[in-house]
Amino acid sequence: MTARLKERYQKEIAPALAKEFNIKNPMATPRLEKIVINMGLGEAIGNSKIIDTAADELSSIAGQKPVTTKAKKSIASFKLREGMAIGSMVTLRGDRMYEFLDRFVSVALPRVRDFRGVSPKAFDGRGNYTLGIRDQLIFPEIDFNKVDKTRGMDISIVTTAKNDEQARALLKALGMPFRQ
Repeated sequence: MTARLKERYQKEIAPALAKEFNIKNPMATPRLEKIVINMGLGEAIGNSKIIDTAADELSSIAGQKPVTTKAKKSIASFKLREGMAIGSMVTLRGDRMYEFLDRFVSVALPRVRDFRGVSPKAFDGRGNYTLGIRDQLIFPEIDFNKVDKTRGMDISIVTTAKNDEQARALLKALGMPFRQ
């Protein structure tokens, strides 16, 4: 069983994008490559149990076990040593990626307080989009009663688009609500 959004991409969105940008080769049509969800946990320096709770939350959001990220350098002013666990991240590809994007756009984003759309300026110039979320409670998978502290996360959507214009058209077609 393929993801609902992936099916829609293959049947409707990809041909429309190819026609809009006059792309002859179907492999050159912009598509999603991966989605990376990153949760930086600076407070884990003092308490290492925070990493475990954040990893559990991230795995319930993504549906995949996250990787613990470690510090590359020691920074004395932050009491940080090289190799200390300071974050958690997960990379989604294939059907899981489409399932997550579908849930994120249709369920999680509308639950953000005072939501007027995501910024259309958060592209990096190479067709990738990154947005930050202030709290994890917008995801319905997170149980409100079990959360000890709200934590933010960064979500990077990596596409094969050549430029930001193509990436914006792709994400808009996939349902991303951009601010006017």
